Amino acid sequence: HVQLVESGGGSVQAGGSLRLSCVASGNTRSRHCLGWFRQAPGKKREGVASVDSGGDATYFADSVKGRFAISQDNAAKTLYLEMNSLKPEDTGMYYCVASLRPFGCGHRPVDYPYWGQGTQVTVS
Repeated sequence: HVQLVESGGGSVQAGGSLRLSCVASGNTRSRHCLGWFRQAPGKKREGVASVDSGGDATYFADSVKGRFAISQDNAAKTLYLEMNSLKPEDTGMYYCVASLRPFGCGHRPVDYPYWGQGTQVTVS
């Protein structure tokens, strides 16, 4: 079992930046795909970005390509999401997720059994 705790959300003006962090604990000896989802009010959860356990294969939703970056510090067991040039449509609850698979990361919520509690991002 893996526990995930996000931080770094907040309110920012359009064009601004935020850096989300996610600390993993529990069974972190196994390798996992890691990622971020978000959910805006009244909308479905959307896969934002993911990275495989090797850190080589990454995915970004078209809506965030060129603006968001995903990285991980394996020693600190921390996943990051660097968000730049934020837009009001980036507003939502952001969730850190972990898969049971080390590679071949999916982009659907069902591909990730482990979820954090979420951190709110509001862009005005």
